[in-house]
Amino acid sequence: MKLIAATVRRLGLAVLTILLVVSSFAIFTPSAAAETYTVKLGTDKGALAFEPSKLTIKPGDTIKWVNNKVPPHNVVFDAALNPAKDAGLAKSLSHKQPMMMNPGQTEETTFPADAPKGEYTFYCEPHRGAGMVGKITVE
Repeated sequence: MKLIAATVRRLGLAVLTILLVVSSFAIFTPSAAAETYTVKLGTDKGALAFEPSKLTIKPGDTIKWVNNKVPPHNVVFDAALNPAKDAGLAKSLSHKQPMMMNPGQTEETTFPADAPKGEYTFYCEPHRGAGMVGKITVE
């Protein structure tokens, strides 16, 4: 009788240990982390363009803007050309002051976790007429 009770106890502890290990994997599995993408302001060859000019991201991701060539640059999101047509959102994503005066300077824009999905158009105000325009698609 003692042998049966000891065996049942060991079996119960083994099952409990296995359940604990398996459940810890489910609890501590990391969630998808936000990504950071780099966009150059001015191409490596000196063209007045964003590099890349099109990018697909997820809500919560960050864009690191790097002054590359032909300053000054800024980043302005067009309020009429975002999915919500939201001027406040466009302003919060923008870096309107010509902040990029020297090569290597950076700024960051983090899209809110609740950013509407769709296409966001942005441009460099001093060089918009030269075609320095880009698009970010939030999926």
